[in-house]
Order: sequence, then C-alpha cells, then structure tokens
Amino acid sequence: MDLHQRIKAFTLLGDFMSQFIQETPINKEEIPHNDLFFDGFKHQMKLAEEHNGWFNRANLIYALSGWSHLLTEENLNNWVSSYDLQAVDPKCIAIIMAGNIPLVGFHDFLAVLISGHDVLVKQSSNDKQLLPFLAKYLEFVEPEFKGKITFTEEKLSDFDAVIATGSNNTARYFEYYFKDKPAIIRKNRNSVAVLTGEESPEELEKLAEDIFRYYGLGCRNVSKLFVPKEYNFDAFFQGVYEWHPIINETKYANNYDYNKAVYLMSEFDMLENGFLMIKEDTSYASPIATVFYEHYESMEDLRRKLDTDAEKIQCIVSKGQNSNDIAFGQTQRPALTDYADGVDTLKFLLTISS
Repeated sequence: MDLHQRIKAFTLLGDFMSQFIQETPINKEEIPHNDLFFDGFKHQMKLAEEHNGWFNRANLIYALSGWSHLLTEENLNNWVSSYDLQAVDPKCIAIIMAGNIPLVGFHDFLAVLISGHDVLVKQSSNDKQLLPFLAKYLEFVEPEFKGKITFTEEKLSDFDAVIATGSNNTARYFEYYFKDKPAIIRKNRNSVAVLTGEESPEELEKLAEDIFRYYGLGCRNVSKLFVPKEYNFDAFFQGVYEWHPIINETKYANNYDYNKAVYLMSEFDMLENGFLMIKEDTSYASPIATVFYEHYESMEDLRRKLDTDAEKIQCIVSKGQNSNDIAFGQTQRPALTDYADGVDTLKFLLTISS
C-alpha cells in the first residue's frame, strides 16, 4: 500500500464522518459501505454518550466535524509534503491514548498509519467506542490496512516505539517502563489567554469557546487568563454569557457547586456569574467551572514568564501578541501541523524507520 492509497482511505473516512456533524445524521448515498456502517456508527455515538457523561452529543459532533474538515485529500497532501514517507520501513508503534475529549488520540493514530507504520492502540476506558469502529471502516475502504491496526486492553508487547499521553504521574511511569524504546511521552499541559483589555465583544465571545468547549477538559482549553493590573472583568463576563446554559449540564453543575463550596469555605477571593468562577492563582490547571487569572506588569515580563513555563503550556491565545499565538476561538480547531507539546510526530516516526 502506497502513500496515495493511505491518503485516499483517510479522505473517504473524513467523508464518512461528515454525515454525523449535525444533530440528525445525514445518510449520503455516495459514501461507500454506508449499508454496513452508517447505522452502526450512530449506535456507537449513542454508546459513547451513555458511557461517558462528558461526551454529550454537541461535543461528539464538534469532534467529528473537526476531523471531517481536516481529512481531505488537499489537507493530507499538504501535511505530508514536507516529509519523505515513500520508503518507510514499517514498524509497530504503540499508542497509549488519553480519554478526556472525544477522539483525542486520533491525530497519533492518523500519523502512524499515514506514515506507513502499523499501530497498536491501548485506549482509555473513557473513550473506546468511536475509534475501533472508524478503524473498521478504514479497513473496508482500503483492505490493505487489515493487519496493520490492532486494539488491545492487555499489557503492551511486541512494539518498536511508543506514543503515550497521560498525567504527570503516569508520565513518570511511562518514562521508566518505556526507557528502552523510542518514545514520545506527553504530560499535563494547559492553555492560557493573554488579555489586554482592548478585546472586542466578538473576540471575548470566541474566547468562551476556548474555555467551555468539551467542558474545559482538553489540554487546548484555556484554563488561565493573564490580565493587566486593574483589569475590569465585566466585559469578559459579558463575552462568555452565551455559554450560561452549560450550568444545566449535571456533571458540570456538580463540579461548579463543589468547587464554589470549597472556595467559600476556604475564604478564597473569587468572582462568579452563576456558571463560571474566576480566581487569582499562579497555577495553570484550574478545576472544572473555574478559570484562574494572574496579573502581569508588562508584556515583556509576561513573554519571559511564558517562555520559562513553556513546558506547562499547550496553547497561548492572544490578539497577535506573539507570532505563534492562536486566535480567539480556535484552540479546539487545530491543523494537522499543530502537534501536541510541539513535538513533530511524523518526524519522530520517520526516525523509527531509519
């Protein structure tokens, strides 16, 4: 199977996903193998919702929409054009996936297979319904993928390299356990937004997407704000108000009530609007329904701090303060070239073949 065949197969997978990016799925007659897979994937989405209360229909649709728009022949060709994937010596690459948001490990899965390697997947129990079904569809549209995709719930064995994502605690275990294998080990990271007080209402509304999408559970979700001295949060609260129905979601509301009680009992100063709390804190990882904030003296000082803490940060959202910053509302719409932790996965996979 050559690179063109692999790209074509993932393009067809993107077409298949595109049927499920609205509240009511649309069965498109031109999609191959819909007679076998369309109703089955609807059922898998239902199972994912029932299994994990954080995976509501809106978040499942959002994840599928993102991938269906990325998996086009043009996007995939542009992505791989910078790499020499024609002469890859196939190895078995193990992937240990997180389960915080739907299909969170799909980019690693895609990178391994598009580069010509075999994949051995160990999924999180929180996100195990969708990917095996999509992998089966991939095998139907390109039969040469059969035998190259394996899912396991057992101890990993017989692999040549590993990509593992987890917490800081599990990362220490991964680093020890996989010390003799080429590896990408990912730890906790969080995303931040830099505000100046000059943001438009529209930009603050888009920032709300970065905060609340997936209930804030993703490493690309903004969990902390950096604001100037004497920053007035009124405009910020107005900007995020559109998301106020989130408090009607049981799991989110339970976290909001719990964390609010903890803050009140601890006599912490915080601001809240009935569905979000903001608290001054030097940490980057904030609890659900809470965003931390910290003041900065000058933009130069802040840039130095962010550079120092780079290994703790996944994304920086701002209005053009730095060349590599992300625009408001775009953290959960990464491009194929937006590698987690800034580690080029395809480049790593090419070193395994040499």
